[in-house]
Amino acid sequence: MAMFVEKLGKTVDEAVEAALEELNTDIENVTVEVIDEGSKGVLGIFKNKEAKVRVTLKDDIKVEVGTFIGNILDKMDVDATVSVTEKEDCINVDISGENVGILIGRRGETLDAIQYITSLVVNKDNDDFKRIIVDVENYRQKREETLIALAYRMANKVEKYKKSITLEPMTPYERRIIHSALQERFTIETISIGEEPNRKVVIRIKK
Repeated sequence: MAMFVEKLGKTVDEAVEAALEELNTDIENVTVEVIDEGSKGVLGIFKNKEAKVRVTLKDDIKVEVGTFIGNILDKMDVDATVSVTEKEDCINVDISGENVGILIGRRGETLDAIQYITSLVVNKDNDDFKRIIVDVENYRQKREETLIALAYRMANKVEKYKKSITLEPMTPYERRIIHSALQERFTIETISIGEEPNRKVVIRIKK
């Protein structure tokens, strides 16, 4: 169901601007229906009648995602730029700006939470499930490169000393990176142990 708001204003333009502000979007992402153009009073006898509009977000999942993320940033008092792109069944959200580190959180937990909530809301009423990936200043790629390097380094130690190594607690996303990076190593294997949020990856000699 499309999201819409109805607003009053001294003029149609003023009412539309108020609606755009509430929806946290731009004019190209909406359709505008003028319910009442309003009217000026006559000789002070009749009062001015305000204009009334209904502004509806276009049925575009990218717009929906961008608007939802924008509302989250507003509530967190974060001034940032949100870029949304779509490729097949995946929606990528890139957030950039100053002081956006707060959106990442410890071990990326805040970023994962924003991504999870966005996915729930966006996919709630959609027939076709869309995978949502939210990133901040290319954090995920940098983190992935760091984790892959860690996985290789620890795997080499396990092979050399024949002793298992348990990594620090990681999010499900980070653990998948470790498992994937080492899945083709013939002499070692990886398993996950423990309970969330302290679940860890163990790298050990393959049994």
